[in-house]
Amino acid sequence: MIEQSVLELLNAPTKAERLENLKRILPQTQFPPMVNAYINNHIHTTYSFSPYSPTAAVYAARMEGLCTAGIIDHDSISGAEEFLEAAKIIGMPVTIGMEARISMDGTRLEGRRTNNPDQEGVSYMTIQSVPHDKIQRLTEFFRPYRQARHERNRKMVEKINELLSLDLDYDRDVLPLSMAHEEGGVTERHLMYALALRLMKEVGKGTPMVEKLTEMGLSLSEKQKAQMMDLEYPFYAYDLLGILKGAFVPQIFIPATDECPKLPDVVALCREVDAYLCYAYLGDVGDSVTGDKKAQKFEDDYLDDVFLCLEEEGVKSVTYMPTRNTPAQLDRLRALCRQYGMFEISGEDINTPRQSFVIRAMEDPKFANLIEATWKLIEHEKQ
Repeated sequence: MIEQSVLELLNAPTKAERLENLKRILPQTQFPPMVNAYINNHIHTTYSFSPYSPTAAVYAARMEGLCTAGIIDHDSISGAEEFLEAAKIIGMPVTIGMEARISMDGTRLEGRRTNNPDQEGVSYMTIQSVPHDKIQRLTEFFRPYRQARHERNRKMVEKINELLSLDLDYDRDVLPLSMAHEEGGVTERHLMYALALRLMKEVGKGTPMVEKLTEMGLSLSEKQKAQMMDLEYPFYAYDLLGILKGAFVPQIFIPATDECPKLPDVVALCREVDAYLCYAYLGDVGDSVTGDKKAQKFEDDYLDDVFLCLEEEGVKSVTYMPTRNTPAQLDRLRALCRQYGMFEISGEDINTPRQSFVIRAMEDPKFANLIEATWKLIEHEKQ
C-alpha cells in the first residue's frame, strides 16, 4: 500500500488534479526496479470499486515493481483514458479493458452457475486490450446497462433498510461514494460501503463495533475481530464492508436481468471494436484470498461444457488467476485452453487496500506464456 499522504493526492477530486499531483510528486519518487515477471491485468479503480483512482493505481503498481499493469472496472471503461495518461507520465506500458456480467440465456450454460457467486445463468467476462479509439464505443454500449443496475441497486438499498431498520438513501449515501457522475460502475460493494460508513458513524470502532455486529447476528472470526479492533488502520471501512458483504449481500441480493447484456451481443461488440472477450475462470473456491468469498462450487464439475459453450458462441480467450487456484485446477484449465485454442490471459483482481499488486505465481517459468500474452495485449490495442 502506498503512503496515505500520496494516495490522498492521487485520489484528488478531479482527473486534472490527480494527474497534476502525479507530475508534482514524481521528481521526489524513488521507484524500485521493474520485475519482468510482475504483471497484473485486472486492477479495479474508483470507476468501479477500489481505494485507487486510475492515477493512483498506476503509481501503486509501479511502486510494487510491476513492469506493466491493466485497468479493469465493472460495467465501465471510463477510467481508461486517465489510466493511460498516468502510465505515460510514469513511463509504464499498460493495457486497458473492463468487466461485465453476461447473460448466458440461449446457450448451453443457461441457468447454470459458472463464475458468479451471486447468480446462476450470468457469467463474468472481461473485455481486454481495447483499442484506444474505441473507448467511447464501449462507454455508449454499456450506458443503458449501467442505468438498469442503478434501478436494481435502489431496490437493494430498500431491502437493506427493511432488514436493518435503517434509512440509507441511494442518491445521498451511495452515489457520492462512486464515479457514477463520470459513468463509472456502482456495485454491491458500494452499497456495503455505505452501510459500513453508517455503522461507523453510529457506533464507532473497536469493541462497540464488535458488539454491534454480534447484535446483528454476525459470528466474527478471530481475524475479523482483530480487524475491527484495529483503530489505527486507515481503511477500517474496507475491512468492515468485507464482513458486511459476506453477511448481507445474499440476503438483499436481487437477480440481475436487464443490466446483463446477452452473450451474442457482447461477442459482436468485441468483434466490432477488435478487443478480446475473455471468460473469467474462477473454479471451485476454498479459502478466499480477498476474504469476502465463501467456500463454494462453481464451474469445475462441468468445465468441459463451459469450453464447448465458449467455442460455440465465438469466445476465444480465457483469463484466470494463478495464485487463486490449485495446481490441479490450473493444469486442467490450461490443457483445455490448448485443446480449444484459447488465448490465455492473466490478472488477479485488486479492489482492497490489503492486497498486493504482485502476482507471485508469475515467477514460475510455466506461466511465461501469460507474461508474453500481456505484451501482446499492449501492442494489440495500440494498432
